[in-house]
Amino acid sequence: MKVVAFNGSPNKEGNTYQAIKLVLNELEKEGIETEIIHVGNKSIRGCIACNQCAKKKNEKCVLPGDEVNDWIQKMKAADGIILGSPVHYSAIGGTMKSFLDRAVYVAGNNGSLLRHKVGASVVAVRRAGGIPTFDQLNHFINYSEMLMPTSNYWNVINGTAPGEALQDEEGIQIMRVLGKNMAWLMKLVENGKENIKAPEIEDKIMMNFIR
Repeated sequence: MKVVAFNGSPNKEGNTYQAIKLVLNELEKEGIETEIIHVGNKSIRGCIACNQCAKKKNEKCVLPGDEVNDWIQKMKAADGIILGSPVHYSAIGGTMKSFLDRAVYVAGNNGSLLRHKVGASVVAVRRAGGIPTFDQLNHFINYSEMLMPTSNYWNVINGTAPGEALQDEEGIQIMRVLGKNMAWLMKLVENGKENIKAPEIEDKIMMNFIR
């Protein structure tokens, strides 16, 4: 089994990275392969609502010049996904948001590529805005019909300068417990596939209340 984690911070090894690593450490103890992809320092355009990914059904976004399509395939191949972001004005970092808008939309319009994978969100914050950012990341997981492990508090760790998050003892425990629960849930899913049939995918019903 493998987990791919996306670091939405501009800082490659800042506090978002530290939060992700704390989770991955527990997964690796359970024999799960891990990979971190640095998203936050890239130049990524937002979705332009062309809907070509839904029309072409080729698992690709039409926008050129970045690594989004490669990352979509990494998400497809993984058993688990971690979304990590710092807090920018009580919200997901802009580059991470652009990536997720495109990747999750492509995945949803090409056979629900992320469905029933195990997905978790983690957030690093200086002081406030961690909960809204955590909530926003979870929207992508819920929309994708992913399975979400929990911890013993919201998955938010505190710190300003790179590495300061490792002084947040409660935050460290939150990430550690999340990693343990994620590994356990992934094993339940893997071991249950042969014995319990997954529910069939339903076609999305779209309604517009403006008449």
